[in-house]
Parts: sequence; C-alpha cells; structure tokens
Amino acid sequence: MLLLCTLDDLPERLRRGAVSIGNFDGVHRGHARLIDALRAEAGVVGGPAVVFTFDPHPATVLRPERTPPSLSWTERKAELLDQLGVDAVIAYPTDRALLGLDPRTFFERIVLDRLAARAMVEGPNFFFGHDRRGNLDVLAGLCREADIVLKVAEAAEFDGQIVSSSLIRRLVADGRVDEANRMLTQPYRIRGVVVRGEGRGRRLGYPTANLSQIDTLVPGEGIYAGRAWIDQRVWPAAVSIGPNLTFNENTPKVETYLLGYEGTLYDRLIEVDFLARVRDIERFNSAEALVARMDRDVETVREITAGDTA
Repeated sequence: MLLLCTLDDLPERLRRGAVSIGNFDGVHRGHARLIDALRAEAGVVGGPAVVFTFDPHPATVLRPERTPPSLSWTERKAELLDQLGVDAVIAYPTDRALLGLDPRTFFERIVLDRLAARAMVEGPNFFFGHDRRGNLDVLAGLCREADIVLKVAEAAEFDGQIVSSSLIRRLVADGRVDEANRMLTQPYRIRGVVVRGEGRGRRLGYPTANLSQIDTLVPGEGIYAGRAWIDQRVWPAAVSIGPNLTFNENTPKVETYLLGYEGTLYDRLIEVDFLARVRDIERFNSAEALVARMDRDVETVREITAGDTA
C-alpha cells in the first residue's frame, strides 16, 4: 500500500479506480464497511481502491480553536487502511486554497482530472467543497454527468448507536477504551516521546516511561492495561494517566510501565495501545500502600495481556 502526500506525478496504476474521500479519523468499523464497498467497486471497474484524505484535518485550517483532537496520526491511519485492503492513501496537504474550491471545481480537479476515478464510494453523511456545500445529492449529479458509479455505504451500528469518530472520541475522553475498541478496527493507540521524570517510579521498583509530545487524544484519567511498541516489538504495559496524588502532584502525566523491559527509553518515540481500563486514579496514605496496589495492577495487566497476540 502506498502513502502519498501529493497528486503530482501520480502513478498510472493508481488512476481509473474507485475513490473514497474523507477524514477516516481512527479508522472505525463504519470506515471498514465503506472500504469493503470501495474494494468491491474497484474490482468491478478493474482499478485500484484509493482513499483521499486530508492532512491536517480541514478544521485545523478553518477553525483551529474548534478542531477535534485526532484519534490517529497520518501514518497510523494509512497503516489501518492498509490492513483493510486499500491500495493507496493520498494524505493531501490541506490549505485554504483546497478548502475554498466549490464542489464542482473540487470534483473536476481532484476526482476527474487527477484521479480519473471510475467509481466513488462515500458514507451517508458525506460533504465536500467550500463550506461543505456539496452533499450526496450534489455528488450524485456530478457523478452522473461524468458517467462515474456512486455507491453509498450504510452506516455501521454498535449497541444501537451509529459508529462515528465523534462518538469514539467521547468514549476515549471518558476513559471508556473498552467500548471505543469495540467500534474501532484496532485498539486505540497513542504515541509519544519518552522524557525524564522525577525518577520516583524507578525508586519504587516500577520504572516508567513518561510520554510527551502526544499528538492524538489522550484517554481520560485512570490506570490502563495496554501494550507498548518499540522497534516492532511489543511489551505488556501498565499505563497511568493523571496526577500522582499520593505525592501531591497535580500535573497530569502519561506514565507507562513496560513489563519485562530492561534499559532506558529516553528521547525515543514509542506507541501504546489501550486494551482495558483497570481502575481510577487514587491517593494512597503511603508509598508502601501505593506499591502494593501497583503490584496488583501489574498482575491484572498480565492477566489481560496473557492471550494478547497484537
């Protein structure tokens, strides 16, 4: 699967296929249903299955103060779409010039001229063009004029709710990663650079990697069972998000203890999956009481990750 950031010199093998346009944030089960339809149409027209997405999110350019926190970074999004069978992801640089195009101009320049699409697949809430003036009716008319097949994928539902990035965002922010994961195609993941902390975890017998520069939504406060990825290797991980109340620290932190890992991780970029929420952040009367609870937390993490194959 190719990840491209431009339409200049687009390989011919990526033209004349089926195209889907959208943000695809988090790549959830609704997106998976859409990609299934995209691949089917690509097979019918005998071309590639191509996703055209935006980098950064259009809201970042138009209304940065109201931009929703991301559920995935561009490379992670492409990785997840690759797992669903997409042939190429075009993460097009988003600027005001692109977002200022009216629906017809956007369609003609991107869909017809550059991608030479023969089919399009979109979700039921698709909008495009300046001020989101283009909807499915507008797109259907443009596709008819250009003799392009348009398919609309049905929304996916889970527990009576329509699966959406905004719903998953709320669940993650509330710490309900178990529920969010059931709507995602893979467990929720963040990434960050390991920075130096107080060193207190090492003195307590649980050295943690303190993550900074996290560029996606951080789950709500709590203790989590997860797994950490370092150089393509995976380690069971106990993750603490929030302040260290026992030592009267009020600044929220993301601390990750990697079970079985030895060595230092300072200045390295690591990725962490969230598998389940274990408990709330608590204040303990002593360091000994905190360590005793951490012992139990680590055992819980071992149990949760025992059969995990990533």
